[in-house]
Amino acid sequence: MEDLSRDEIIGLYDIYGNLLTDKQKLYFEDYYYMDLSLAEIAENYNISRNAIHDQIKRAIDALYNYEASLHLQKKYKEIEALNISDDIKKLITDILWED
Repeated sequence: MEDLSRDEIIGLYDIYGNLLTDKQKLYFEDYYYMDLSLAEIAENYNISRNAIHDQIKRAIDALYNYEASLHLQKKYKEIEALNISDDIKKLITDILWED
């Protein structure tokens, strides 16, 4: 797995986060959105810091693998780069994200 920036990881989570386990989502959000340390998260859930680290790493690996297979983040970036109106971009992305 290549090194992803914090923003790229959060972007992947925004797209694929619902595919993670409940625990992975919980720990990921505490770490990336609440900006809690691994030690703080471990203390909050009464588990080891290493367990938190492993869950977050597994979550990031899963997000990366989803993107490697589905390329939704790449497609979104390509749409954003198009020289077309924002209304058309929104229509395209709405179609892409349809259930």
